[in-house]
Amino acid sequence: MPTPARTGLPARPWSRSVLMVWLLAAAVILIDQLTKVWAVAALSDGSRVRLLGPWLSLVLLRNPGAAFSFATGQTWLFALIAVVVSGIVVWVSRRLASTWWALALGLVLGGAVGNLVDRLVRSPGFLRGRVIDFLDYGGHFVGNIADIAIVVAAGIVMVLSILGVNLDGSRVGKAAETASSAQEPDPDAESAEAEDTAEVRDSAEARDAAPVGSSPDPAPGADPAPGREPQAGAPGAGA
Repeated sequence: MPTPARTGLPARPWSRSVLMVWLLAAAVILIDQLTKVWAVAALSDGSRVRLLGPWLSLVLLRNPGAAFSFATGQTWLFALIAVVVSGIVVWVSRRLASTWWALALGLVLGGAVGNLVDRLVRSPGFLRGRVIDFLDYGGHFVGNIADIAIVVAAGIVMVLSILGVNLDGSRVGKAAETASSAQEPDPDAESAEAEDTAEVRDSAEARDAAPVGSSPDPAPGADPAPGREPQAGAPGAGA
């Protein structure tokens, strides 16, 4: 089987993040469905189990609407939305290389599919099934494990968006700062280059200003250039 090195194709750095999405989604779906089965079996008699006084209790509610019992009566619409969201998460997960984004998308996928299962298989029928809710938050709304996963995922996505973290794990601000610093000229380098240019120009001007064929006079008492005979009558010349 050809490897990425043999084919020249880049390796897939996001494979671990994608695996995390699927494993986390599967865990959320499993826990969500098991707790719903328990709630139906233990709370069908209408009993209420208090966990944290008046703030949190267990009570069975069959919800035809969205998360936390919102928008009741639109079961089929939210079933279709869950299908679309699940498809988008699966498609986006192919670009993942960030652990935090994998965590967020895994929670979203698990929560969406967890409630979608109820809408597909529970009464009164396909795409109209009522979602099992059993976590009562002080009488304000009732939810389940899938709802909690979706809310936590929304919080993670919000934080990642504020921090500018991309799906591949890179930071938007850092990438822009790096590109800007790479384009900014170095003042020290420009100054050194200007000095070198000035020296070269001055040297060239000095050479151009010197008379053609002239040579500097020898210092007093210095021997004449090798191979040059002394002139007649000059001191020290032979008779």
